[in-house]
Amino acid sequence: MTETEAVRLFKCLADRSRLQILKSLTIEDMYVERLAERLALTPSTVSFHLKKLADAGAVRSYKNQYYTMYTLCREMFDTSMLDIITQTSDEAAIQERREAEYRQRVIQSFFVYGKLKSIPAQRKKEKIVLEELAKAFEPKRVYTEREVNIILADFYDDFCTLRRDLVAEQILGRDKNGYWRI
Repeated sequence: MTETEAVRLFKCLADRSRLQILKSLTIEDMYVERLAERLALTPSTVSFHLKKLADAGAVRSYKNQYYTMYTLCREMFDTSMLDIITQTSDEAAIQERREAEYRQRVIQSFFVYGKLKSIPAQRKKEKIVLEELAKAFEPKRVYTEREVNIILADFYDDFCTLRRDLVAEQILGRDKNGYWRI
């Protein structure tokens, strides 16, 4: 079940009459007039709710002589809640694109010709800037503090703050042997 289908089903289930219709259909397949009698509703009201339930995939209809019979789509209700909420969102790609565009805007705002104009005050923006600076460090290589300072000084004069923030954000690791990119 996709996220969109789940939302449609949950909206559909948020009505007492529809729940009563579903409960009745768990017992046996029925036609509109029989459901209307059983639930003390008008046939037009039952038809309206059945249309909503059919659109959500909760029921389906079939012909039996002159009657249109409605049956419960049991497979729709076999899905667990955990399956629904752990499924990848339909909008994951859109969110990733927005995030990439935001990263690019931050980088363009704070870097001019490869130099850092200022350290962002917002933590989220600062992390993006620090991740961009980390690209200057080779993975799996240990740097001395002096080498780190030289690399960071090429980007910004206050290399001590950048070095400290890179370690604090766990972008660079540090021990007695030196610094490395995590």
